[in-house]
Amino acid sequence: MKNQTAALALMLALALPAFAQTKEEQRLDNSAKVFQDILSNNGLPKSVLDKAECALIFPSVKKVAVGIGSSYGRGALICRKGATMNGSWGAPAMYKLDQGSIGLQLGSTATDFVLLVMNQKGAEQILNGKTKLGSNASAAAGPGAQATSYNAEAMNADVLTYSRSKGLFAGVSLEGASMDGDSDANKSLYGKDLTVKEIITGSTAPPAGAKSLIDVLDKASAARK
Repeated sequence: MKNQTAALALMLALALPAFAQTKEEQRLDNSAKVFQDILSNNGLPKSVLDKAECALIFPSVKKVAVGIGSSYGRGALICRKGATMNGSWGAPAMYKLDQGSIGLQLGSTATDFVLLVMNQKGAEQILNGKTKLGSNASAAAGPGAQATSYNAEAMNADVLTYSRSKGLFAGVSLEGASMDGDSDANKSLYGKDLTVKEIITGSTAPPAGAKSLIDVLDKASAARK
């Protein structure tokens, strides 16, 4: 009986960190897993990631209105440090996605989205408030694993977009999607009111729950020279 009690106590002790994890920390963990998946399955060329200044990850975006095709997702924005965003990856901000015309692409399954911000124009737009892809920031389906180099002029896009609903990641058009900071989630994660720009460009230390996401990106793409 003593052995059974001790085993139960050990199981509970190991489970406590998972129970204590907040929904924001869980969102960061899910974002890290999605990004690791796109890297592991060759869905994102390193030549593209190396040029990116920020990344937005939205795990398991679900269709919420069958007739209209509206969808809504919550994820994270993470950018490189430094005035020109060429350093290692910094503290993440919570972000949300709202799209009213991708229902046909989503079908009835949950879809993961990864968006890469490729230049200062796109980064500034996203950091300054609500952004509509195709309007405030130009967007294009990201090149696949066959791409050996990235030509910014040829792509002519501020944001490159990828999605996965079944199987492997592929480039997808997200034109018309709206994105904005998730103020409530950021306050919960950091313990005070902070704008997305304050989190990304300030001196705020990343929370412990962001370590897995930052590690994935730092290992995949070192600081740019």
